[in-house]
Amino acid sequence: MADAGIGSRREMERWIDAGRVCVNGTVAKLGDRVSDEDQITVDGAPLHHRAATVSRILLMNKADGIVCTRRDPEGRPTCFDGLPRLTGGRWVVVGRLDINSSGLLLLTNDGELAHRLMHPSTGLDREYAVRVAGVIDTDIERALREGVLLDESIARFTDISRHGGTGYNQWYHVTVMEGRNREVRRLLESQGVSVSRLKRVRYGPVLLPASLRRGQWAEMSPADVGEIYRILGMATSGLAARSHKRGASSVLIPYPTLTAVKV
Repeated sequence: MADAGIGSRREMERWIDAGRVCVNGTVAKLGDRVSDEDQITVDGAPLHHRAATVSRILLMNKADGIVCTRRDPEGRPTCFDGLPRLTGGRWVVVGRLDINSSGLLLLTNDGELAHRLMHPSTGLDREYAVRVAGVIDTDIERALREGVLLDESIARFTDISRHGGTGYNQWYHVTVMEGRNREVRRLLESQGVSVSRLKRVRYGPVLLPASLRRGQWAEMSPADVGEIYRILGMATSGLAARSHKRGASSVLIPYPTLTAVKV
C-alpha cells in the first residue's frame, strides 16, 4: 500500500488496524503477506499496484504559518495546497515541520520511499539554520553535543557551528539524526537558549536550493530522484520522464551510500 503511494507505512498500519483493508475479500491483519496475484481493497476500492506509477519527489521551501497536515480543522493553509495532481496515489510528506518552522520540505508519491527517508535506522541527518538570542557558550555547546534527556531518551546535535549574526541575534547551523517533534527547539530550550527562527536547509543529501523562494515548490529532476534511490539502496519501478531544463543544477550534495536496512 505504501508502494502504491496511498500513504506512509505508519498510516497504512493504522488503516489495517481499523479494518479498512481486505485481501481477497478477508479483512487484513498486520503481518499478512500478499503477492501480486492477491486482490487488495481499501475501503472497498481496489488497490492498483505502483508499477503503473513513476517515482516523483517535490521540494518545497515551506513558509511560516503553513501546517503539514492534509486537512486542517482551523482552516489554515497546508503544504498540500496547490500541489500538482496525481493520477494515482497521493503526496506523502517526508519529515514534517511545525507551523512556526520554515525551509526544506520533501514530498513524494512513493510511501515506501517516504518511510525509508524518515526512519531513524536509515541514518539520514537533517541540518537547520537557527536564530537564537545571544551566543551559545562552550558549556552549552558541550551539553548539546553530549546529549540531553528528551521523552525518556537522549537527543543531541551531531554538529553545531556559528554562522554570524548581529547584536543579540546570532545564527547557528545545527544537525540532528532523527528529527523528533520540535527536537531542535526543545534541545536549545533545555539549555535556556531562546529560538526566534528555525529553518531546515538540508535533509540528508538534499539541499534547499537558494533559487526556491519561500512558499514555492519545484520538482526534483529524474537524475536526482534516481540518485536518492541509489543512496538508500532501493530499487525503483520507474522515473518520471518529465521535462526539465537542460543543465539544471542538482540539489544533492555528495553523500555516502547507506547500507540497506529493513525498516
